Amino acid sequence: MVLSFRAELARRGLEVAFDLADGERVALLGPNGAGKSSVLEILAGILRPDRGRAELDGRVMFDLGSGPGRWRPPWDRGVAMLAQDPLLFPHLDALDNVAFGPRSIGRGRAAATATAHRWLTEVGIEAYADRRPAQLSGGQAQRVAVARALAAEPRLLLLDEPMAALDVTAAPLLRRVLRRVLADRSAIIVTHDLLDASLLAHRVIVLDGGQLVEEGPTAEVFRHPRSPFAARLSGLNLVAGAAGERHQVRYSDHLLIEGRPRLVTEPDEPAVAVFSPTAVAIYPERRAGSPRNAVPVTITEIEPRDDLVRVRAEAVDGLTLTADVTVAVVAELDLHPGQSVIFSIKATAVTIYPA
Repeated sequence: MVLSFRAELARRGLEVAFDLADGERVALLGPNGAGKSSVLEILAGILRPDRGRAELDGRVMFDLGSGPGRWRPPWDRGVAMLAQDPLLFPHLDALDNVAFGPRSIGRGRAAATATAHRWLTEVGIEAYADRRPAQLSGGQAQRVAVARALAAEPRLLLLDEPMAALDVTAAPLLRRVLRRVLADRSAIIVTHDLLDASLLAHRVIVLDGGQLVEEGPTAEVFRHPRSPFAARLSGLNLVAGAAGERHQVRYSDHLLIEGRPRLVTEPDEPAVAVFSPTAVAIYPERRAGSPRNAVPVTITEIEPRDDLVRVRAEAVDGLTLTADVTVAVVAELDLHPGQSVIFSIKATAVTIYPA
C-alpha cells in the first residue's frame, strides 16, 4: 500500500478514508462541492483537516486529532499537484520551468536541465523548450506543467481536472500523454469526464456531501453504478430504494421497478435498479396487460443526440429518468416538454443489486 488516507474537516462536511496501491490510479468523482478538491488539497499540504492521518510509503504526511499532532510541509511530502491552470512561472521558459522541480530536490543545474529536456521530450513538447508561458497554447502549457510535475519525481501525483480548461483538440492530446506517462505511477485524478476516468484510472471513488458513497473498478462502477452521480456520468438510469419481495426496488409507495437480480437482495434492504435509456419505450398511456415496468412521467427536456433523441422526464418524488428514442417516435407521439407520458421498461433490461 503506497498511500493510506483518512481525514475529517467539519466546515466542509468532509469525512473520507481510502487507500491507494503502488502504481494504482484512482479517479475521484462527484458533484460540485462533494469534497474532491478538498481531498487533493489536504494531500498536497495546502489545506489542514481537523483530524485524520495519512501515510505515503510509510512516511507520515500528517497525524492530527490527538496530542500535539504532526504536519509535514508540502515540499517534503513526495507529492506533486497538477491543476486546471498550469501555473507556470511567467518569467521562465519551458525548460527552466521543468528544471525547477529537480533543482528544488537538490539536483545540480546540469542534472536538472538534462532531466527537464528528457521530460519535455516525453510529453512531446521539446521543440518549445525556449518559449515562455505567454508564447504557448493552453494545451502546450499544460503539457509543460505535466513535465514539471513529473520531473520532481513525486511518489504520488495529484491531478485536479487538468483538461477542464482545454479545447476539444488539445484535451485528447493531453489525455494520450497522461495515459502514457502515468503508466505504473500512483495518481489520484479529479474529473467530471467519463472518458478521463475510463482511460486513466484503474479504480473509481465517488464522493457526495463529503462522504465516500461508492468505489470499485472503473469499468464495474460505470457498468453497474450504485450512486446517482455515477449513473448520470455513465448515462444510465438509476432508481435507488429498498428491495421488494419479487426482485423489485421500491422507490416510493407509488413506484416499484422490477428487474433481474445481479446479487442477492434481502427485502427492505437498500437496493438499486439500473437500466439504459435505450431500454425505455415511450407510450402516450399505460398499456393494459403489459409485462413491462410502466412509469408515469412528465417530459422536461428533449435533446437530439446523433441518430437518437434523448428525452428527460420527471417521475414521482423528483426522480429523473431518461429515454433514448428515434426521431420517428418523437414525431409520431408529438413529444414536447410538459407532456405526460409513460416510460415503459422490460424487466429483463433492468439490473437489481444491493446498494
